[in-house]
Amino acid sequence: MLLADLLTAAPPGAPALAFDERTWTFGELAEDVARVAALVASRTAPGDRVALVGRNRPAFLSALYGIPLAGRVAVPLNQRLAPAELAAQVDRVGAALVIGDVPGAVPWADWEAATAATAPDPTLPRPDPDAPAWILFTSGTTGSPKGAVLTQASLLAAADGANAARPVADDDVYLFCFPLCHVAAYNVACLHARGRPVVLMEGFTVDDLPRLVARHRVTTLSLAPTMLAMLLDDPGFDPARFATLRQVAYGASSMAPDLLRRGTEALGVGFAQGYGMTELSGNAVFLDEEGHRAALTDRPHLLRAAGRPSPLAEVRLAHDGEILVRGPQVMAGYWDEPEVTAATIVDGWLHTGDLGEIDAEGYLYVVDRAKDIVVTGGENVSSREVEDVLSTHPAVGQVAVVGVPDDRWGEAVCAVVVPRKGASVTLEDLVEHTRGVLGGFKQPRRLVLVDALPTNASGKVLKRDLRAQVVADV
Repeated sequence: MLLADLLTAAPPGAPALAFDERTWTFGELAEDVARVAALVASRTAPGDRVALVGRNRPAFLSALYGIPLAGRVAVPLNQRLAPAELAAQVDRVGAALVIGDVPGAVPWADWEAATAATAPDPTLPRPDPDAPAWILFTSGTTGSPKGAVLTQASLLAAADGANAARPVADDDVYLFCFPLCHVAAYNVACLHARGRPVVLMEGFTVDDLPRLVARHRVTTLSLAPTMLAMLLDDPGFDPARFATLRQVAYGASSMAPDLLRRGTEALGVGFAQGYGMTELSGNAVFLDEEGHRAALTDRPHLLRAAGRPSPLAEVRLAHDGEILVRGPQVMAGYWDEPEVTAATIVDGWLHTGDLGEIDAEGYLYVVDRAKDIVVTGGENVSSREVEDVLSTHPAVGQVAVVGVPDDRWGEAVCAVVVPRKGASVTLEDLVEHTRGVLGGFKQPRRLVLVDALPTNASGKVLKRDLRAQVVADV
């Protein structure tokens, strides 16, 4: 099966995509995808890479379906990168064609016009589902970005696993607000696999989100925790505008318990989360609404859980606590980096770089990113644990914890805080807030106040960038 087959398997007259003022049926979207495949095949050779740069738009989504249908590889790039970074990634994959409003590329308007003027080509050979479909560059949270090679088969396996663990309802309408250059785009395939429509946002804003939810009677959407915090903190937030919403799924980073409680109370919906990464073609571990309800009542420890593996994924821990995942959704490898691939995928098990615990009921707990452990005075401190406590302080809007060099302790726990609007906070305030909750060695020894935390396209805090920034300033 191919990604594009999801479109032709659904009723052709059913709505598939909404963007701005227009709605596409599955039949119309499938036609657009077939035109893209024919156009790409006329301009490139089999196996060529085609880079995509830009904000979300229907043509971007059609390209993600159509380029692999032509037997080529889609390489969606983060438009927030600097021109030199974009050029380096285009060069890394040897892209034969670049589409986007950047120098040297085919502008989106020209590409859309050319697509509309191209007829589908029924003679195109059907590609191998195990051949590369997308190359997604990793977020670079722990080093230079690497190109994760995802196949049509791995993406469809991720969608199947997600739909088994977190079923799509027969009347669901899903709103997608992440950039399509991110692995979260597999969520679109999840909905299309069940014949349900997707409302595509050009980009996340707290003004457009409630408007689109109300207009399209959205029932489910995905948010990064930073997005949820922005929504709830917006002075114009009105829960009545989310009357049709039933579920919010979150990912990209852990959610502080206090934020989860606020979201549940303010929106009155169920929450579900997924744990995954680019190298897994999406999420592999899920905590469903029932688990969240239990966590907010009689089983509070589940607030720390990532959830349980989908039926298509196996999860175990290495001897050092690193989380390993095996299943058909694991990437094929890193583009043109065989040694790194061999070190990352061993006997079919993907080494995630995350540290975790698994309890007797099979719940996975992500303790921390391996690089986000602060080693101070010989003690390991989980930055996530400290962040969860600090986030409950009434003056703290957002917080990230990193280790900074310290002559006495080796590393010191440093809290980087975005204060709530109109609030102020001191290091003494935070230390007092953690007293009795965290051991002394876990309490912050440094405080840096910032206007915003550096994040990638999906809202994940870039700890590597933040650490470098803080070390330079401290």
